[in-house]
Amino acid sequence: MAYKKRLAAALVSLTLITTACGNGGTGSGTNAANGGNAGNAAANEQITLKFYSYNLAIASQVPGTEKLISEFETAHPNIKIDAIPISSTDINAKVQADIVAGSAPDIAQLTFDGLDFAVNNFNAKPLEDIVAADELKSNFKGFSPNGLKLGQLNGKTFGLPFTFSTPVLFYNAKLFEEAGLDPAAPPTTWAQVKDYGLKIAEKTGMTGAHVGGATGGDWIIQALIGSNGGQALSDDRKTIKFGEPEAVEMVQMWQDLIKSGANGKLNDGEAIEAFSQGKIGMLLFTSALQSSFVAASQAGGWELKTAKMPAFGDKPTTPVNSGSALFILSDDKAKQQAAWEFLKFATSQRGYTIITSEIGYLPLRPAIIDDPNYLKDWVAANPLVKPNLEQLDSLKPWVSYPGANWKQIETILNDSVSKAIAGDGDVAAIMQDAQKRAQALIQ
Repeated sequence: MAYKKRLAAALVSLTLITTACGNGGTGSGTNAANGGNAGNAAANEQITLKFYSYNLAIASQVPGTEKLISEFETAHPNIKIDAIPISSTDINAKVQADIVAGSAPDIAQLTFDGLDFAVNNFNAKPLEDIVAADELKSNFKGFSPNGLKLGQLNGKTFGLPFTFSTPVLFYNAKLFEEAGLDPAAPPTTWAQVKDYGLKIAEKTGMTGAHVGGATGGDWIIQALIGSNGGQALSDDRKTIKFGEPEAVEMVQMWQDLIKSGANGKLNDGEAIEAFSQGKIGMLLFTSALQSSFVAASQAGGWELKTAKMPAFGDKPTTPVNSGSALFILSDDKAKQQAAWEFLKFATSQRGYTIITSEIGYLPLRPAIIDDPNYLKDWVAANPLVKPNLEQLDSLKPWVSYPGANWKQIETILNDSVSKAIAGDGDVAAIMQDAQKRAQALIQ
């Protein structure tokens, strides 16, 4: 595959995850099995698809992504994937520049927070305009309903959800025991996180907790705001709401965790390293880090456990996803049909088996976790994934902000939360100022 020649220069460390982070069967069936003109168009000529992927720019995710592409090419010998690794922080700018230059990719892996921009600026193709309605309906059968919504805008599916995670509370059972806490009873509320964090800090001398996500994308912030009953953006997509009382209260909780000493003062990258070394009791972060933490805990002689994200009292939690969707950008009809074949395979039962067991993301076809042909044995051997799977039932989309200023709005939110939790300033004033500045950027 062509990307192998480009790979060495593009590999980055696992922490880049933090910037960012069908029809039954295998998805590799014959033209008759796939049905309709899509299979015919893809089967009758040799086609090469240019594919921009940020999974190929994360060293730990390269082997699984290579395997996914290789199996697709074996099943579809007339379709070659020219896969190009680009980091998640650069991929939108790269796509935009290449569109202007007339060399756009045929398929791009883009994060969900850029959905609105991709639809309105990259001319992303809705699947409903490419695939026959009956085939699309058949392919969507068995897909997580909450997951499928993530790539939809204005009633159409522009991005097919691909690699995907939710915020999970990782915790160190050894530090729990040393602090006199029961590892079988993790905290379920933020008040308990504070209590447990203070006990761990006092009894062990280690950092009690770290809440990640103040930088590198606002998906965890959105999850926390929603779990306190608030929103980052109104339902009609016109009004910024992260200066409202529910959001302010959430940030005040976060600030208090740090001021009290329950939450350390490390940045996210430092916290990931410290948790891997067994020096932090609890870490709320992307579930995509699980395989890395399992290896670290085994090497370090401590036990890793996981729990669902904590709640604000008795309010229901609203986990928000990180991750990406696959977008078809090509204007060429034959390439569109070939791209659909790739999307179909990548998100099939077999595709998600590879994605979950070898890349580290959630399977958005939930039935495969109980199917011995797919993930049943793997889930039995990796029970830490279960809290993450359970959160699919209450999942809320990572909201994309409208207009060309979407990234600036997201940055305002990240920067304002970071400023508020790092000091002892007036959280309400900081967040209301952020809301005002972000609202001025709404188009």
